[in-house]
Amino acid sequence: SCVGVTAWDAANRVAGMVHVLLPASDRPGPDAKEPARYADHAVEALIAKLTQAGASRAQLRVKVAGGASVLGAANAQKFKIGERNAEAIKEQLRKHGLRLFAEDLGGERGRTMELFAADGRTTIRTAASPAREL
Repeated sequence: SCVGVTAWDAANRVAGMVHVLLPASDRPGPDAKEPARYADHAVEALIAKLTQAGASRAQLRVKVAGGASVLGAANAQKFKIGERNAEAIKEQLRKHGLRLFAEDLGGERGRTMELFAADGRTTIRTAASPAREL
């Protein structure tokens, strides 16, 4: 149900990633504890860290993966955490004017996501499938 978000600026050779657990924190803005865990703060925190490291917002290539319904059909319909995480991330990307270059969201299997900072490649895999580029 978690969503991974990667961002890479090729021109400035800056990369970053966040692992979002839940769609929203119960605390606003800078008061949020561990902001990268919550979709409502994660994108902003990622942008801040990347720009501090020299990235240009206009150059960021953003990719997202995850948001699976891993709790089973009954719980998936009740809580929809994966679906809510994915939608919250997309809303934050829109809010911050960032273009989504690639996504692999939903389904019933969790994913492992890797970002290769040297060249910006992002790969995903499941327990049942080999890694593939996103």
